[in-house]
Amino acid sequence: MIDEILTQIQHYETIIIHRHVRPDPDAIGSQGGLAYLIKDNFPEKKVYTVGEEVDDLRFLHPMDEIDDSVYQNALVIVCDTANRERISDERFEKGSHIIKIDHHPVVDSYGDPEWVDIQASSTSEMITSIYRRHPELRMSESAARLLFAGIVGDTGRFQFSNVTSETFQAASELVKLPFDRQAFFNELYKRNLAMARLNGYVLQNFTLTEEGVGYIKLTLDLIHSYHLESSDASLLVNSFSNVENLKAWVLFSEEASEEEKLIRARIRSKGPVINDLAASYHGGGHPLASGATVYSWEEADRLISDLKELCRHS
Repeated sequence: MIDEILTQIQHYETIIIHRHVRPDPDAIGSQGGLAYLIKDNFPEKKVYTVGEEVDDLRFLHPMDEIDDSVYQNALVIVCDTANRERISDERFEKGSHIIKIDHHPVVDSYGDPEWVDIQASSTSEMITSIYRRHPELRMSESAARLLFAGIVGDTGRFQFSNVTSETFQAASELVKLPFDRQAFFNELYKRNLAMARLNGYVLQNFTLTEEGVGYIKLTLDLIHSYHLESSDASLLVNSFSNVENLKAWVLFSEEASEEEKLIRARIRSKGPVINDLAASYHGGGHPLASGATVYSWEEADRLISDLKELCRHS
């Protein structure tokens, strides 16, 4: 699979790399890390990364703005995205060929080849394996920094159960490159005063049920009262993750929508498998880390009830 992907990369002069909407460090890390890895070894190629910008992660890697015409005869690679609907920038279908690289369970098949490894901790770990299995390839500090960021993000600094010996070996290869890890961590976990105060609200007001379910509901008015947006609030999903007797938890954050009420649900677990539950609420993801969408606070309550039932039998 890796050799086939490298062959496709060698074949195309222009390569455009996409990832999912509302990106996390692995989405941007794998996208940007792959872009640099290609540039490091094929400097004559034109490589672009596209998608919406996220203020908190802008320090990792800025996106390119390109015209539709750039997609003509271009190879498109989509990283860290299980289904077409979540690909950031709908122009991905305008390219000549699509490759998918992802570590989520398959929601819909697209791309040829479609390289999916659900055992990998992150898509960034998968990209790193390209470098590890081809010692003739070069890797810059910029590529290593981004791929390390993706692995750190999706493993919770190597705390989650998705970490394997392969994960540590990949990280070991990356830290051989002398990028500034301390500066990276300082930026990744930096919070402004408004976020710190909202975090305090979450810690004071989340609910823990007898089944071991934790949840917090953040209305848009509440989020705006802290001069923040829903995307900012979502970063606090793990604020109370270390509370005793907690099995699974969900952070609800209401978003602005002219057409209907829209509430994002970030769901996490320490054991009960939650991705099937998330799929039943217009979402999906990993067994222990998923996302969903509900369209009323009543539907949010139903999700909580279903999560309680799941934890009750685990």
